[in-house]
Amino acid sequence: MTTWLITGCSTGLGRALAAAVLAEGDNAVVTARDAATVADLAAAYPAHALAQALDVTAPAQTRAAVDAATERFGGVDVLVNNAGYGYRAAVEEGDPEDVERLFATNFFGAVDLIKLVLPGMRERRHGTIVNISSIGARISPPGSGYYAAVKSALEGLTASLRKEVAPLGITAMAVEPGGFRTDFAGRSLAGPAASIADYDETVGPRRKENDRVHGTQPGDPAKAAGAIIQAVNSPDAPGLLILGNDALGAFGQVLDAQRAELEQWRTLSASTDL
Repeated sequence: MTTWLITGCSTGLGRALAAAVLAEGDNAVVTARDAATVADLAAAYPAHALAQALDVTAPAQTRAAVDAATERFGGVDVLVNNAGYGYRAAVEEGDPEDVERLFATNFFGAVDLIKLVLPGMRERRHGTIVNISSIGARISPPGSGYYAAVKSALEGLTASLRKEVAPLGITAMAVEPGGFRTDFAGRSLAGPAASIADYDETVGPRRKENDRVHGTQPGDPAKAAGAIIQAVNSPDAPGLLILGNDALGAFGQVLDAQRAELEQWRTLSASTDL
């Protein structure tokens, strides 16, 4: 039986994934900063679920979550780094403390958990690490420079990790969702304390107070959860899984634009060899 450890299960994709994993009959350590928000999942599946308080920026709690998974279920087979939140600000507006907190949660918290589960996965020569990224890492919209940066960092780490652990029987994959009907554009979106008027035209429409996307996103978190489970269970899980028609379209547009620019500047690029 597979044991999952999933972060950020109080709402949204994390909760949908935890519910789907448990419904499949697998074990799951379902985590949230407030364990009471996931207590109902544990109560519904007492033999297979363990609710655990986890703030991914607190090293003692990350260690405790992995230790609890090992004690209760024998180890972690699938780690899903889902905990995180969005941040919208012009690059010039970004508050250093806000940015540090963003990276601590969305990147370094994931890194800590990866390093904690890998020894057990290496010993068993089996395991999967799933890092939830965003199509924002690909399209880099105005106002999302810091969020795109932190998700790009997570994707770069995942790609290298995948090559490092593949010979050990371990898989690493990144997931890029598009817009899903979660709290991302609502409760889970932060912004700077002050804005700069010169960015009202580019960043302004995407500031939290002006965003009208929340509640209208096209993606279904339950279907996303099913897709992630299917990819994890596949014998050839992808290194990068795109979720949502909007994400697929945006990804294709970026690839086309990058290819066109590559060809436009090919002669200059090739002129620099000795």
